[in-house]
Amino acid sequence: MECMKKFHFKSVTQLANLKLSVKSAAIVLASSSLISALLGLFRDRLLNSYYLGTYPTGIDAYTAAFTIPDFMFFILTSGALAVSFIPVFNQRLASGNKKSAWELSSSLLNLLAILTLITSILIMIFADPLIRYVVSPGLDESGTILAINMTRVIAINPFLFSIATVLTSIQQAVRRFVFYAFAPTIYNIGIIIGITCFTNGINLFGVQIFEGGIMGVALGVVLGAILQLIVALIGMFGLGFDYEFKINWKNQGFRTILRLLPPRSLDQGIDYVNSIVSTNLSSRMGPGAVRSFDQATTLHTVPVSLIGVAISTAFFPKLTEELGKGNKRDFYNTFRQALRTIVWIALPVSVIAFFGRGYVVSFISNIGNNDSNGTMASILGTLCIAIFARSIFHIASRGFYAYQDTKTPFIVSVIAIGLTVALSVIAYFVGWGVDGLGIAQSIGALIEIVILLFILQRRSKGEILDAGFWKGLGRMLFATLICGCVAFSMTKFVPLMATDTSLVITIPKFLLISVVSFASYIAASYFLNLAEATPIINYFKKILFKNAK
Repeated sequence: MECMKKFHFKSVTQLANLKLSVKSAAIVLASSSLISALLGLFRDRLLNSYYLGTYPTGIDAYTAAFTIPDFMFFILTSGALAVSFIPVFNQRLASGNKKSAWELSSSLLNLLAILTLITSILIMIFADPLIRYVVSPGLDESGTILAINMTRVIAINPFLFSIATVLTSIQQAVRRFVFYAFAPTIYNIGIIIGITCFTNGINLFGVQIFEGGIMGVALGVVLGAILQLIVALIGMFGLGFDYEFKINWKNQGFRTILRLLPPRSLDQGIDYVNSIVSTNLSSRMGPGAVRSFDQATTLHTVPVSLIGVAISTAFFPKLTEELGKGNKRDFYNTFRQALRTIVWIALPVSVIAFFGRGYVVSFISNIGNNDSNGTMASILGTLCIAIFARSIFHIASRGFYAYQDTKTPFIVSVIAIGLTVALSVIAYFVGWGVDGLGIAQSIGALIEIVILLFILQRRSKGEILDAGFWKGLGRMLFATLICGCVAFSMTKFVPLMATDTSLVITIPKFLLISVVSFASYIAASYFLNLAEATPIINYFKKILFKNAK
């Protein structure tokens, strides 16, 4: 038994110490994102089947309850930490100054833990006015009270998430992505436990300590956050993290991070203003509108995570290393390679998502009424441009973060978000409904990446987006046109029927549409001499010739 314990601990330590190449890291991150996304879809399908058709006010309240805790986490930690922390941390490691690296890590961990704990307490105290007057003034009184109570339960999440994020950022900085990648998956498992178990009540030694209901889902959210923190802690095995229970204000790396953190934190906060405004406006559009918009937004972020986040996260450490060594030419080539890869994948995915939006919505809503599904599908259609734009945003913004420039993306975000909010408000008063909110999101996201790439191109004096990139983009667009025609034809060949509520029916149909459409895109890309398609074609050639032989 003792040998087994040692073996398991050794295996976990070896897994935590696994340093991955860019390609392997991208595969691990994309795979974990896919697993997390599938669990997320299963989670939402369960939740919608329980409440969307029978208790739309309750599920709107549950959705609204996340707004303020998530906003505070994004503005204090989230992506701001990764892009500000990793370049500085890697500089210390590259110079052999591990002591400074661990000092700044401990200081940042302690500072964020204190800030987010205070924030969580404040959210609990002021949940009532925040929900009533800022987040969801359109909810009725019962929905408002429910949203207030659930907000107070979920308020602990910024504290738990921040600690986990610091720990996983350390792992990401040294290219150890395994536990970093799968931590969000555990979070979804916690919520699923809340839906399937806690909603039926909690009994302890024969005494019912919790009556159940949709509030049980909020308890599952907290459970998921705790489990995610545990996974992040396990991932620290073998890194030699020398933790100190103090804040070393004199550490130059820590002070550099504190200087870089505010612009990116404000950038994250400005981005989340979109969610607050959208929740506020959609709460005025009738029961279920908040949930419908939230679900469509969640669906459109799945491919963004699989493509933009996974690929750019895998490339980011390499980009910072190349700039740290002064290899600007290598930096331009690596950035261009990452950008082309994201564009090449995001274009057909956006088109397939548009034509297959009804199938996608059926994955998470099979019991809600037809109006709810139709509304979600319509919103998702308006967000397809945002899928493409936001996938590119993650690599475009990291082009600045590699230079330790967090101010420029912040200024651009202020412009883009301001425009998005203005368009959302106009859409509401014009009467475009929740579709108008989706259109505003897509326009804002597209303008943001255009400005970011334009500035990067100017700074590199035209070297990042060279003539080869623009020629390749033109060919990709032509291949996408072919893909779109095939996808449209396939939706007519295998139509979505009103009776198609089972995943056994809808998933095969969507997979058939997707596979045939994407195959046409790859074939078109290959004949148009796009380098991105060559490895895939060669792989299938190898398999076919091997079988033939």
